[in-house]
Amino acid sequence: MRIGVDLGGTKIEVIVLADDGRELLRERVPTPRGDYAGMVAAIAGLVKSAEQKVGAGRTAIPVGVGIPGAESLATGLIKNANSTWLIGQPLRADLEVALGRPVRLANDANCFALSEATDGAAAGEEVVFGVILGTGVGGGIVVNGQVLAGANAIAGEWGHNPLPGDEVVRPPCYCGRTGCIETFLSGPALAADGGADNEPAMQRYEQRLARALAQVINILDPQVIVLGGGLSNLDRLYDRVPRLWGAHVFSDTVATRLVKNRHGDSSGVRGAAWLWPK
Repeated sequence: MRIGVDLGGTKIEVIVLADDGRELLRERVPTPRGDYAGMVAAIAGLVKSAEQKVGAGRTAIPVGVGIPGAESLATGLIKNANSTWLIGQPLRADLEVALGRPVRLANDANCFALSEATDGAAAGEEVVFGVILGTGVGGGIVVNGQVLAGANAIAGEWGHNPLPGDEVVRPPCYCGRTGCIETFLSGPALAADGGADNEPAMQRYEQRLARALAQVINILDPQVIVLGGGLSNLDRLYDRVPRLWGAHVFSDTVATRLVKNRHGDSSGVRGAAWLWPK
């Protein structure tokens, strides 16, 4: 068995998976917002309760945790977290003390990509790019079943690249830059432009998503791009965006597939569990 924890801004979720990917238990509690020590205690409590409920006995089950940020490879402290009370904290070290075992951490978008590459919509593919289109825009890369973290622990962070192409207005982003992909492709950005029920807004959104993903294809050349987050439920994207991205990809044909996630909002916590491979 393996345990996954998804640390969100409003909830902490735990899952226990069998070796074959069957879900044995899933529970959640509210996140103690702004209370770092309380959050560590809540995670430890969830994990220990889950072990008892699945009958682990004295066996310590491997634990992986998906976080809304990244662990600095230089300091071991959390950075780039929108749950700001995590920033500068030695989260992995504190969890290892609280749980009495090694813990693996990864960005929540990386966990999403790993879940879909392991037993989801991109299972068995060599190179997978997982995209989160929600309140923000994130991404994760999996190569041969392994998360690619990168030299700076920011692999896949395409949402804070500038959107390619000509745009009359390039909005400011919370990261301090302007014109980031996130400022055009997030859920709030689409809503501000007219929303999913507005045909001109949707056509602009599809063109922008196609240009942004074409850059990923030119650099990474993945077999599959999997969409997650609330906007992944817009079914028209899977037909229309691949029709558009060819004009921006440096190839005579584009074999990359654009697919919807299989595990929905369970993908992040499942991917956290899969940080400990079979």
